[in-house]
Amino acid sequence: MKDLNLFLSCAGGVEAYLADEVARICGEGARDVRTARGGVQLTATWAEVMKLNLHSRLAQRVLVQLAHQPYRTEQDLYEAAGAVAWEQWFGARDSFKVELTAHASPLKSLNFATLRIKDAVADRFRERGGVRPDVDTQRPVARIFAHLGAESVTLYIDTSGEPLFKRGWREDKGEAPLKETLAAAMIAASGWDATVPLYDPCCGSGTIAIEAAQVACNIAPGLLRRFGFERLKPHAAADWNALKGEALAARRAPTAPVFGSDVAFRMVDFAQRNAERAGVAHAVQLRGGDALQRMPPTETPGILLLNPPYGERIEAAGIAGRGRGGREQAQMEQAGDFFSQLATHWKRHFPGWTAWVLSPDAKLPGRMRLKESRRIPMWNGPIECRLFRFDMVAGSARKTDAAGP
Repeated sequence: MKDLNLFLSCAGGVEAYLADEVARICGEGARDVRTARGGVQLTATWAEVMKLNLHSRLAQRVLVQLAHQPYRTEQDLYEAAGAVAWEQWFGARDSFKVELTAHASPLKSLNFATLRIKDAVADRFRERGGVRPDVDTQRPVARIFAHLGAESVTLYIDTSGEPLFKRGWREDKGEAPLKETLAAAMIAASGWDATVPLYDPCCGSGTIAIEAAQVACNIAPGLLRRFGFERLKPHAAADWNALKGEALAARRAPTAPVFGSDVAFRMVDFAQRNAERAGVAHAVQLRGGDALQRMPPTETPGILLLNPPYGERIEAAGIAGRGRGGREQAQMEQAGDFFSQLATHWKRHFPGWTAWVLSPDAKLPGRMRLKESRRIPMWNGPIECRLFRFDMVAGSARKTDAAGP
């Protein structure tokens, strides 16, 4: 297939890491790779579309851009969508769905804008073959994405289907689980290269630890799932099977140990079952235990990487999170107690380790009485977070501050 203009969407703050990942996955097959708001743009072929869906840990979707032009009214959207050769991607008897996003659009009704694009697609098929494809909002064969800017509309065909964070292995999960793509972004931002130990002491259902174990075993994140492109017309089953075969053959024994623990033994059971489905039960060690009491899982210093509980979830964090009466009034005190005790525990027992903590609390370093050496903005859905780096030095917080990063 000819060169395609691709857009890979991702969480805010992850764009630069995704651009590096795209270059690594595609090599010379990716051209004009550049970051954009909320994703990465590039030029590539259909072969790279399949590779990116299979191997990307950071992208949320792989979209093929089919149109980009100015608009002012809903009729402009109708004409733009009607000019796209949708019949090259799916048939009149296939179902489709239109999803629309907007930023600074002058249109008053996004629902009506979506309807006009849907009508244009259906009318094009009817004019050419007398049959209109059905709309299916649940399990469509084809997903069409439209983005309205202040002056231009961009139309895409989705090749991923379900969002790429749905790897196919997480069936057991707790409350507010971390998305796999964000866990992978934390790993990428930390610079962990699967040569030193990695430990998540608040692992929950195991997302960070399992993502890390798959990296250590070189397991492609998309091996367990199906993709939207498999139902589109350009799909070549033989090429896709060959690509999956290469990914299966590239798996290896873990190059670094990965550990996870959680104060809730129920969550450890969830994590263990998820690890088995993900094919890394042999590569990750999961244990129950309080984050304020667990000792280093290995003598070799490594990386602590975690998305600790906060707000009401702090009550499940461990001994510092136990109730004191008056829940709302005590939450901030509990959070401060937990994080300050966690920092003290790390300084005492984890010298030489590097801790990376994702939190929406900009004042987290103060609560931990530590000086961060880095803070990386990263969005968890609509929540603005920061990934803080703390370099563990034995002794007091004052000594840690004096030592510097």
